[in-house]
Amino acid sequence: MTDQVTAELKAKSPLGKASDYAMTYSPELLFSMSREPKRLEIGIDDTLPFFGFDIWNAYEVSWLNEKGKPIVAVATFTVPVNSPCIFESKSLKLYLNSCNNTRFKTLDEVTALIANDLSQATQANVRVELQDLQSATRNNVCLLPGKNIDHLDISTNVYEYHPDFLTTDNDIVTEELNSDLLKSNCLVTNQPDWGSVYIQYTGQQIQHKGLLKYIISMRNHNEFHEQCIERIFMDIKQYCKPEALTVYGRYTRRGGIDISPFRSSSPKATMGNLRLVRQ
Repeated sequence: MTDQVTAELKAKSPLGKASDYAMTYSPELLFSMSREPKRLEIGIDDTLPFFGFDIWNAYEVSWLNEKGKPIVAVATFTVPVNSPCIFESKSLKLYLNSCNNTRFKTLDEVTALIANDLSQATQANVRVELQDLQSATRNNVCLLPGKNIDHLDISTNVYEYHPDFLTTDNDIVTEELNSDLLKSNCLVTNQPDWGSVYIQYTGQQIQHKGLLKYIISMRNHNEFHEQCIERIFMDIKQYCKPEALTVYGRYTRRGGIDISPFRSSSPKATMGNLRLVRQ
């Protein structure tokens, strides 16, 4: 299934291809992808085992006001986890750039238009927030909460996906862990995706060295951001069997866009749109 999905994406999406930039608003540039094939691959059917959302931050957003004066903004798009589809990141960049020379009357008009287009692309209600740069600068750089495990002294030569590293001890704990060593590769272009991951759980204590080796084993793994975080969630759920689990990935930006998927076993769990030093 993976090879088939990858082949279809290469054939139909703008990824890995030379692209002309549209000079006026062009919603048809958005390329939608179904979540279903990759979820079926890791055992997720119509009943989702988690709650959550995907946060997209776009830093290269601009349009013209009625007088032709450029307006610039930072945009945040929040896609619900139960959306049937996601939009491909390069197509989003091309779509946003198509607004660069298009005139709009108000900020609200731009916000509503983008929200409508992204909601149609994902078949779900996408929340859109546009901030001017003066407001956006108030989002200070921070660290992920919890204990960082990157200092652990380990030896490994496994850089291909290996979930068997995940093991537990008998102690029942509630803890927050994080790592900045998450790296995977784009499913289509094989370009590197760099990220940090936050894991909060209650249950038998996950062995930290094994968890770190597992995270490192994703280094040459090919999947999109959302799929990697869902895979991590499902692997921890299967191998460690926690009573409660949250996984939050914060990826660095590419093409002026970063993507941060959040998955949790609790419908009440949430976390803000944190900005890490690499974002």
